[in-house]
Amino acid sequence: MALSLRPLRWGDEEVAVRWGADDEFCLATGWTPRLPPGHLREHWQGILATHDPGFLRLGIERDGALVGFVDLAGLDGQSAEFGIAIGERALWGQGVGRAAGRLLLGLAFAELGLRQVRAEVHLTNARSHALMRRLGFVAVGQGQSEEYRGAVVPLVRYALQREDFASRRDTD
Repeated sequence: MALSLRPLRWGDEEVAVRWGADDEFCLATGWTPRLPPGHLREHWQGILATHDPGFLRLGIERDGALVGFVDLAGLDGQSAEFGIAIGERALWGQGVGRAAGRLLLGLAFAELGLRQVRAEVHLTNARSHALMRRLGFVAVGQGQSEEYRGAVVPLVRYALQREDFASRRDTD
């Protein structure tokens, strides 16, 4: 599996429109199900057209195809919030999220010089909790509650320090 992160480019919005037609993907990622394709297309085109120094979204490419994306939000030179979505459901549970997450964290700590990366996961999202642990994140508290899969659930806050990522070995 050849996996890499790359800048988003024009045309990627059509892949996002396809992901947006998958209700299960939308429920898992917090996207609104059944949004009109034009709405999703415009949203992604806005991301492509805008340079926000506090937000980085990169495409996850596997064997030449866009299969998801990773985010660093709230970039302030010291820390950021981690986000990830694998748009191709057939790849869920195949290690793509873990591999892409490791690439993004390597970029965050080594290239961007961040000291900490944070994440928030809905309490009932078992897959995301497992991914956070595999990447080395540690639960540090509970956040606000918000809707996830039709129920209001608390968010679990995670953090990963640069030195912990640098010294971490896989625990799989």
